[in-house]
Amino acid sequence: MEFFFDCSSPWTYLAFHNILPLAAEFDEPISWRPILVGGIFNSVNPSVYASREHPVPAKQRYAAKDLQDWVRSAGLRIKMPPTVFPVNSVKAMRGCLLVAPQGKLVAFARAVFEAYWGDDQDISQDAVLAEVSARTGIDRDWFFAGIATQPIKDALKANTDELIRRGGFGSPTIYLDADDMYFGNDRLPLIREALQRRAAH
Repeated sequence: MEFFFDCSSPWTYLAFHNILPLAAEFDEPISWRPILVGGIFNSVNPSVYASREHPVPAKQRYAAKDLQDWVRSAGLRIKMPPTVFPVNSVKAMRGCLLVAPQGKLVAFARAVFEAYWGDDQDISQDAVLAEVSARTGIDRDWFFAGIATQPIKDALKANTDELIRRGGFGSPTIYLDADDMYFGNDRLPLIREALQRRAAH
């Protein structure tokens, strides 16, 4: 199971939280694939920007209610950040790639989600990322040096380009067995059914 994600999306936070117990239940490893969702919107899904510029009020009201229904179901705390939205998540997503070999991606990404979606902290700022790093046992100097390296920058772009090539258009995008694609937190019940079908064979 591949999980392409960007921490700048509340629906991705929900899916990130909800997919962990689902994967554990089926003993299904997760390949975490950090991306930059803005690059995807720019390339293949500019309708996201159009809907922000010309929102439908009734749809906006429902979307806010729908998000909170899912938040309640997951037992999370998510609110739309009043200060900075959308946010530049490039450093945070490079950070996810950097700490993955140390086994700290899940803890780091969760802390980034909590900082932005729970505490209205601007995750584009070094001070916020330094605090997130400290909370997850990551050396600050090592972190900032690492996310500035070309291999990490290239890896984030490569993941983003790969998702576009494979038909993705946003975050989160989840693949089972390489080509069975699912988009969004609300598709997790369908992923569960697919895992059940696979287990039955």
